[in-house]
Amino acid sequence: MSLLEVTDLTKNFGGLAALSNVNFYLNENELVGLIGPNGAGKTTFFNLMTGVYVPSEGDILLASDGKQIKLNGKKPYDITDLGLARTFQNIRLFKDLSVIDNVMIALHSKKGVGTFHSILRTPKFYQNDKTLREDAVELLKIFNLEEQTESYARNLAYGEQRRLEIVRALATQPKILFLDEPAAGMNPQETAELTDLIRKIQKQFKITVVLIEHDMSLVMNVCERIYCLEYGRLIAEGTPEEIKNNPEVIKAYLGGD
Repeated sequence: MSLLEVTDLTKNFGGLAALSNVNFYLNENELVGLIGPNGAGKTTFFNLMTGVYVPSEGDILLASDGKQIKLNGKKPYDITDLGLARTFQNIRLFKDLSVIDNVMIALHSKKGVGTFHSILRTPKFYQNDKTLREDAVELLKIFNLEEQTESYARNLAYGEQRRLEIVRALATQPKILFLDEPAAGMNPQETAELTDLIRKIQKQFKITVVLIEHDMSLVMNVCERIYCLEYGRLIAEGTPEEIKNNPEVIKAYLGGD
């Protein structure tokens, strides 16, 4: 059984089909790329996986405890609880909160103590808060952000904000992490560091990572399998070598017959 199985996934916006009959699967602990020209439907696909959109047709099935759970129609917070997390093409941090508060908010989704203890500020609340803070610092250390714990998120450098968004997603303890163009706006050195970081994330956290990215060198270097979309249709799936030499992929990127 695949960790995630998507069958005949379709999303219509009025008369426009943003995705049409897409089939897709993920195994445990693999690194998968999703590529395609602008407007191919990549972010729409992520939005369907994480509950931002509801599919018009098709099914999204997540394997859990030997059975498959249908994700269609579930709220984003329920899907997060089931083990899917994401970052966004445009960074979405709580910019007026500190770095550590951004991470602790995400940790609360798994390790909160409930409304009663939070309102009354019981000893259990303070112990939990101490544990969350320690866990947040440990995560930030992995991403070389421990010196920035009390800085406002808005004051971080661009690359640091990207890393913080990944830390926040990992704090929800996902089985699958969806990264939407994590290298966007980065210089070559930052992109090289990100390449190493993505490999490290997959190995250290033992999770499946799905990557939307336009930087083909990054995709080809880190991904084990790659899917390619064009105009909402899946036109290819295979290893980096197979994708690189696929005529349909070459045509989608370069045009021509």
